[in-house]
Amino acid sequence: MAVRLNNDKELVAQIRKGLKEKGGYCPCRLEKTEENRCICKEFREQIADPDFEGYCHCMLYYKEKEEK
Repeated sequence: MAVRLNNDKELVAQIRKGLKEKGGYCPCRLEKTEENRCICKEFREQIADPDFEGYCHCMLYYKEKEEK
C-alpha cells in the first residue's frame, strides 16, 4: 500500500493553501471537527481498507491498492 500526493501540483498547492487557512482542517468540508482534520477520518478508514484504491475527498492524497 502506498499513499501519495496528487500528481497535479497546482491542485496540491490550492488544497495546501486551504488547509493552512483553515488551520489543518479539510478545506472541502464546512465543519471544523476532528473527523475533518487532515488526513480526515474518512480517508484513514479508506486507507485501512485493503480493497480501496483512489483519492481522498479533496483529492490531495491517493491510495494505491495493495498488489497481491
